[in-house]
Amino acid sequence: MEGNIARNRAELAGKLTNVLNSRSLTYSHKRLASILKKGMTVLDIGCGTGAITRGIAEAVGPSGRVIGIDSNPNLIKKARQDHNEIPGLTFETGDIYNLIYKEEFDIVTCARVLIWLSEPLKALEMMKSAAKIGGCILIADYNHEKISWEPNPPLSMTSFYSAYLKWRSDAGMSNAIADDLAHMFREIGIQDIIVTSQHEVSNRTDFNFETKIGIWADTASSRGIQMKRDGYITEIEYMTAEKEYREWVTKEAQSLTMYMLAVEGIRTL
Repeated sequence: MEGNIARNRAELAGKLTNVLNSRSLTYSHKRLASILKKGMTVLDIGCGTGAITRGIAEAVGPSGRVIGIDSNPNLIKKARQDHNEIPGLTFETGDIYNLIYKEEFDIVTCARVLIWLSEPLKALEMMKSAAKIGGCILIADYNHEKISWEPNPPLSMTSFYSAYLKWRSDAGMSNAIADDLAHMFREIGIQDIIVTSQHEVSNRTDFNFETKIGIWADTASSRGIQMKRDGYITEIEYMTAEKEYREWVTKEAQSLTMYMLAVEGIRTL
């Protein structure tokens, strides 16, 4: 039951779908970008519309092989439309809990995925199974409990954010998954673990600052509808959070830091 609730709450809708297309390998999955080599085979789980996956395929070149999978067939359809000309790149609809691949890939990776799962350890075991012996499992994910705004956003947003974290945790999702990953790796026997800070920092002087920091207005707009449906917030509350946050972004916001770690290790057995 909990798994179904988490799956339903993870569904992307509204303005949040735009963020998928704006991501790139270089900026959104930096540790992976640094270890890719020509000819590698890579499985990218939770690929969305394929923006990062395309970068992976370009990095490994036509001698490599890259598969992007996502549970949402509409996102996979768009990924195929947008990136079908890239050699060695394919997209498949698939479920992280039921991967069909066994000992196939040099790297098995996902970013911003496990934080949406109620059974992340089970998913990690499936990722390990898909990696070759000697292959790498690499996960990048958040600890939403360690987010930091400067200065503090409006009270309407902090109230929304608290409700958002409870909405997630009540569905069995860990809001602090980034800091749990190394322990989870050890628990299932993944070796040679490396943890790299990948915190996403947006400053007012940055290009596209308002779009980046505005992700939480988009979250209020999009997730607010789901949270109202589930009884965690009212329409007035999430609409006020979006409106006041957008005004704060324009006039007062200086920075946003989203705490993220990249955790990798080697399958030895």
